[in-house]
Amino acid sequence: MKKFIASAGLVAVGATGLQAAYAPGLSPLETSKPWSISATVRGFYDDNYATAPSSFTGKKDSYGLELSPSAAINIPLEQTYLGASYVYTMRYYEGRPNHKFDHSHEANLKLDHEFSERYKANFNDSFAYSQEPEIIQPTGGGFSIFTRTDSSALRNRPTINLTAAITELLSLQPGYQNTWYDFQDSGPGSRSALLDRVEHLLHLDARYQIREHLVGLAGYQFGMIDYTSNEAINAAGDPGDIRDNQSHYVYVGADYALTTQLNATAKVGVQYTTYDRLPGDEVAPYFDLVGNYTYLPGSYVQLGVRHTRNATDIGGTSATDIVKDQETTSLYASVNHRLTREITASLLAQYQYGVFSGGSVDGLADNFLMIGLNVEYRFNPNFAVEAGYNFDRLDSDLLDRSFTRNRIYVGASATY
Repeated sequence: MKKFIASAGLVAVGATGLQAAYAPGLSPLETSKPWSISATVRGFYDDNYATAPSSFTGKKDSYGLELSPSAAINIPLEQTYLGASYVYTMRYYEGRPNHKFDHSHEANLKLDHEFSERYKANFNDSFAYSQEPEIIQPTGGGFSIFTRTDSSALRNRPTINLTAAITELLSLQPGYQNTWYDFQDSGPGSRSALLDRVEHLLHLDARYQIREHLVGLAGYQFGMIDYTSNEAINAAGDPGDIRDNQSHYVYVGADYALTTQLNATAKVGVQYTTYDRLPGDEVAPYFDLVGNYTYLPGSYVQLGVRHTRNATDIGGTSATDIVKDQETTSLYASVNHRLTREITASLLAQYQYGVFSGGSVDGLADNFLMIGLNVEYRFNPNFAVEAGYNFDRLDSDLLDRSFTRNRIYVGASATY
């Protein structure tokens, strides 16, 4: 879905040569030419661009203009696929007295290689620079921050996964993901102090073909969060790296393709977390469930729910407080419905319930809801107009944290 916070207009790419191209997950349209360029122009209204708490009387709104050029390239070869994309977004806020311009950069790289029918590898890297929390944090995961600030953040997330078919029925899938966060503010209690970190996640899954359309799996993950700031996170002067921790995940699950249009993936298990310098271990359920249903050509539904622990931007409310993290359940849904050949309506929604662990806020919770609606009218494959609405709402048990934000936009895009 084309959200206000991230214009996407990236697709395309082509096969050249006489042999069949290796293009996993690409449609014939996406392999029709090796590159594409796009541009989106939008006018918008934001009723709370600073995401000020609802308890404040100084909530500020603004009209604005957004420009977003993008480019993509896809290169399918005989056994290798290489894809890359880049989106730049400039957003001008008429109502801001200072810092009228926001600048966001998003870059993605994808490399798939098939060594043989039994051995495959894929690599993905996603980089973002932005002020908006939805761009910095992945959809479907636990949000660590909810509010926008003038300070930008950097995030880079490379992932590598291997597949090795041991027999016709049994395969192993090892993998590694590294996520780096660097917030561009500084000082005690800043986002840099609270959330600058490197997250490591290693996994090994064993997959067994039970039936033609049913695969069972059992797996283990090891996660490590290394906070990189020495700045104070509370009034006692405790540094950010006091919250370093490790997690062990053990789970079972399945991939099930009920039909060619309906499939689901499920992982259910336990997460055990220990802290390097803080007392008390944590045991929590872990699950990750995703279902996809394509009910008409160009129309589909995706539903998901995930439960795990994640970092939080709350460090402590007093000199003796240290908030370790949050235990979070996230539910998300995406619907894309083709009303006519020219008109497509999209919905993206995510709800998150996160319970704080540690300190005087232990057991208190954040409730966050994010909804995005978009309607697009496409004149032809190259030109389209659109309109949309985004709603963000945080209800928190913590004082002066809750807020509401509404955004509407209209725009046009061109793709070549």
